[in-house]
Amino acid sequence: MFRGVRVHTLRTSSSRPLSRLLTTGRRHLSNNAFFRVSEEVREALHSKKPVVALETTIYTHGFPYPENVALASLLESVVRVNGGIPATIGIIDGIARVGLTPEELIMLASSAGKENTLKLSRRDLSYVAGMRLAGKNFNGGTTIAGTMLLAHLAGIKIFGTGGLGGVHRGAESSMDISADLTELGRTPVTVVSSGCKSFLDIPRTLEYLETEGVGVGTFADGREGKVDFPAFWSRDSGVKSPTTIQDEKEAAAIICESHGNIIHIRSSHKADAQNAMQIQSGLLFANPVPTEAAIPKTTMDTIIEEAIRQANVSGASGKDNTPFILAKVKELSKGASIPANRALIESNVRRATIVARELAVLEVQQEEAEGQSSSYILPVQSSPAASAEQLLHNASLEQPPQTPSTQEDVDILVAGALAVDISCDYTPLPTSISQLDPAPHTSNPATITQTLGGVAHNIAKAAHFLGSPVRLCSAIGSDLSGRAALSALESSGMQTSGIQTLPSPAKTSQYVAVNNAHKDLTTAMADMSILESINPETIETTWFPSLPHFKTLITDANWLPPALSSWLRFSKSRGAFTIFEPVSTAKSTRLLSALSSPSSSSTTQSTTAAIFPNHLIDLATPNNHELTALHTHASSSSLFSSEHWFRTIDALGIPSTGLRVPLSYTTSPALVDAGVPQRAIQLLPFIPTILTKLGPGGVLLTCILPFDDPALNSADEAKYVLARNGNGDREAGVGGLYVRLFEVEEVLKEEQVVSVNGIGDTFLGALAVGLQRGGKMEEVVRLAQRAAGLSLRSVESVAPELRGLRGEVEKLGR
Repeated sequence: MFRGVRVHTLRTSSSRPLSRLLTTGRRHLSNNAFFRVSEEVREALHSKKPVVALETTIYTHGFPYPENVALASLLESVVRVNGGIPATIGIIDGIARVGLTPEELIMLASSAGKENTLKLSRRDLSYVAGMRLAGKNFNGGTTIAGTMLLAHLAGIKIFGTGGLGGVHRGAESSMDISADLTELGRTPVTVVSSGCKSFLDIPRTLEYLETEGVGVGTFADGREGKVDFPAFWSRDSGVKSPTTIQDEKEAAAIICESHGNIIHIRSSHKADAQNAMQIQSGLLFANPVPTEAAIPKTTMDTIIEEAIRQANVSGASGKDNTPFILAKVKELSKGASIPANRALIESNVRRATIVARELAVLEVQQEEAEGQSSSYILPVQSSPAASAEQLLHNASLEQPPQTPSTQEDVDILVAGALAVDISCDYTPLPTSISQLDPAPHTSNPATITQTLGGVAHNIAKAAHFLGSPVRLCSAIGSDLSGRAALSALESSGMQTSGIQTLPSPAKTSQYVAVNNAHKDLTTAMADMSILESINPETIETTWFPSLPHFKTLITDANWLPPALSSWLRFSKSRGAFTIFEPVSTAKSTRLLSALSSPSSSSTTQSTTAAIFPNHLIDLATPNNHELTALHTHASSSSLFSSEHWFRTIDALGIPSTGLRVPLSYTTSPALVDAGVPQRAIQLLPFIPTILTKLGPGGVLLTCILPFDDPALNSADEAKYVLARNGNGDREAGVGGLYVRLFEVEEVLKEEQVVSVNGIGDTFLGALAVGLQRGGKMEEVVRLAQRAAGLSLRSVESVAPELRGLRGEVEKLGR
């Protein structure tokens, strides 16, 4: 069908019903009125990056809100940290979405338990699409079967999940067989799971999969000989697996041989038949639950027998059977099933990502063997035990040509995104339905401007306008946008020696913002993938040797965690003050993953390492949403259970009565009710100073004071010192807790706001300059707020009028 045809997507009419799309067979669909693939996932598939599908019934019908949001954040982070692109799949307002945004994930997870939130398998997809045509919009979590189908329609080959459905006990009478099994029999997607739930009939499940023609294998996970097919909470089921797989390389090779028809969609007619068996069924790779979280088989057998007995007595059957038994297993195991469940899901998603990476390697190698010149980055093959940094090395990333650098010292080094910014400001017509927000699914009148941007660029530009010697370290593609960006930097008088040009297919980053009539952001799209293609080794060999002496590093979250860690550790080895800009809710958690990376040398530890283990960040500037994302990730990663966290919090001397009342005085009752300062305080053991940007609500400073900080003995500052070291643990390095809200001096009227793009970056650039000059935090924050106000009034992301604040900068620290 596809022989000799170069196919990326097959276009489908936007009005074509989903019921017809579901019968199109082996096609990869373009976006339409019923099926949408996110820009990030589409770009990743086009560039042959490893993409991993993730289901959503685990969020809508498995874990309660907000624990489900934390789990969703964790699993997407696992994919990204291991070098892949997550594609969480669900139904929003009757539309099948492949690659949910953080906002969509939260919306779907928060709808768990509601009447119009459905559990959707293959059979249900046409129903929700049809109801949308009838004016009834449903949200829904997709089961394994539903997720497999939608993943395949998008062109995704790998799917990581928890436990597979199966043949229920007594199915010879009830015919209760999960649709997951029949989906595996007809949809060529590889599922990585911890086998199936152990209360199912595992022998009959394997027999049914064999009948359906599904290849089944179990990862040896270090074991010798034939291994058992796992039983979800237990590593062994008493039933031998049909085959044993040693590692992810073998798994990728099996996929490559089995699904050659999918792999060769873009290949020529010369494809070797032995590499294209064109098997149309799926594959099941069973990954046993990690040893440390597993529950022994004998223990689980007893629990399950009792749970089944109670289900039979209660008459729980059909769709009610599984939820009833799961609840009883949780109860009878005294909650031990829950951490085991979390551990196995995380392990499965991690393994699925590595398999996807290995498959990407084989795909590119096959194309090259067939005489096709691949213009894509080839991921390096890695062992299952490889570290995150090793996993993210790209073997084929060429060393980019270096611009001759000057070695003159700089005050501030900024590492991160340089992008072409496109701003679309909605300008409604008198006849427009809404005079405030652009209408979805159609074109809208707008004023469109194009400028040079990117978080790191904007921060560096603000520092430059304020008179600070600054160097921007970033990457551009060898394309028209990249050449224009370099020219614009040179004309602005900024240093360009830290800008590296990467060969094709690397593309210069772009950011598109759609604003409403009040210039408030409605939605945005960002392609910052160029930085994500760069591994730590490239950073260490390309940027580090040419860097001058610098006093402050600011890095944004557009780097993947291993690369981010390299920038931070190198800067600490130089004795620099480090600042982190989270960029977005989705990317903000990369910091916590970077902090957990072990140091390669004792020389890279800061002088306060004894106080804060892996203390790589001195200050972070999240907004409220990013602060929440950081807190949720820390909670789901059990960082709040670490010995270091308890020791630091204990040393703060927080009174037993809590801080709600004093926090209400130093911030505001509304902020306390929203939990904003509380979340910031809990993150202090990992980020000792946090400045939370609250828009018109001001800036919230939350920090740990060392023993010698003058604020501890200042009458003027006493009201902001909410706790003092009370346990005598001076080695903890914690003198007290400081919390203060800096309100905005002037809230602009709507007609005064020209653009909101770049105001947070302007704030941070000015803040870094002020701190570098030795200014007190209060006066530095005030300066940064005034700078942000200037950018609010400017058509440019960073207002040139910042030069007028240089006189104030000169006065700081005197």
